[in-house]
Amino acid sequence: MSASYLFANSHEMPWRKSDFADGVHVKDLGQSDGQAMQLVRFDAGTRFPRHSHAGPEFVYVLSGEVIQQGRRLAAGWAGIAPAGTEEDDFASESGATFLIVYTD
Repeated sequence: MSASYLFANSHEMPWRKSDFADGVHVKDLGQSDGQAMQLVRFDAGTRFPRHSHAGPEFVYVLSGEVIQQGRRLAAGWAGIAPAGTEEDDFASESGATFLIVYTD
């Protein structure tokens, strides 16, 4: 049996509220082999709760600005959190939309 490609059109998906924090909305783009990809939208003033990374986490900022580990990342910036790291300061003062790939 061969693997099948998966495709998602984010323009046809509604935003859903995240279960993890207020002000966070997501579009689940897909998952495979223990990895998942989401579009994430943070409302202004949103702060994500403390969490650890079971595997690497890749963030690419599409619009707005996020703060990760004290560093401001604007559109076009990427942040990578290695497996085993903990994060308690991922936030957006102005609001942001970003793509994230993480271990499911």
